[in-house]
Amino acid sequence: MPEGPIIAQEEIQPRRVSAFGLLLRASFFVLLIWISGNIFGVLLHGALDPDPQRMTLLSAALGMFVPATLASTFVVRIYERGRLEDIGMGWSSASLRQFWVGAAASAVAAVLVIGGAWCAGMATFEKIADPKAAFNPGQLVFVGVLLLFGAVGEELMFRGYAFQLLAGSFGPRPVIPIFGMLFAAAHLSNLGAWWLGTVNTGLWGLLLGFAVYRSGALWMSIGLHFGWNFVLPLAGARLSGFTLGLTGYDLKWKTSIWLSGGEYGPEGSLFTTVACALLMAWLWRTKMHRQQSLLLDPPVAPPKEQQL
Repeated sequence: MPEGPIIAQEEIQPRRVSAFGLLLRASFFVLLIWISGNIFGVLLHGALDPDPQRMTLLSAALGMFVPATLASTFVVRIYERGRLEDIGMGWSSASLRQFWVGAAASAVAAVLVIGGAWCAGMATFEKIADPKAAFNPGQLVFVGVLLLFGAVGEELMFRGYAFQLLAGSFGPRPVIPIFGMLFAAAHLSNLGAWWLGTVNTGLWGLLLGFAVYRSGALWMSIGLHFGWNFVLPLAGARLSGFTLGLTGYDLKWKTSIWLSGGEYGPEGSLFTTVACALLMAWLWRTKMHRQQSLLLDPPVAPPKEQQL
């Protein structure tokens, strides 16, 4: 018997799947999201109140979270014999730290975008006349929770099973840009979408994909996603075309669409282009504890002399 550690073959299960098989699994994941999303959308419309703004936010958040969670749980179980924890949803001290670091970084970026425009006289805060838009702590918590669910749903959808399966098999360089473009394409129907907003959304897709690959889990990207999404409406700005009105104030711009983003909001402005570049540079340089990932770090078969 050869010297050295003895590793049983059944302890190592390298993924031996053809490129076609990998694409088939990823496509099946997308199909499940589409089917469950349509079913859940119909149920959601019939069960919740008909208020347009409330319904839009609920549909956008839960309409992504529930289908993405169900599809992810199903495919990772049948194909990998795993759980959601195995595609980056495990909760630990490292996950908590990555979430809050990501949320803080994107929140600071959003504050700089809004604060910079306000300090430069390009935007002002104006009180909304409608008393229904006044600050309400309960509504703030409600919207915050929905935004968190929406962030988790989008990350599971665009940086979850399919993304990690393909990035772990083909490498991050081709996969991150492709999913970044898909992320941008998913926002094309949003109110006020225009080409710079689409480019910036794609840049966010690159940033979030890189965050998942660097951290080995989804919590850094969820934090980045949530921090940005929470601060913009908190400042009275539009969020990807959505107007949420959390504080009773609205951000009014006094500059061109290139700097305001128009109806799409600051995400369609050059300010966000710069913010994405700065966040990417920060993510590239910052020290980070990388978590082990089932799909991003697929097991490798041991050398023959180490096998029984």
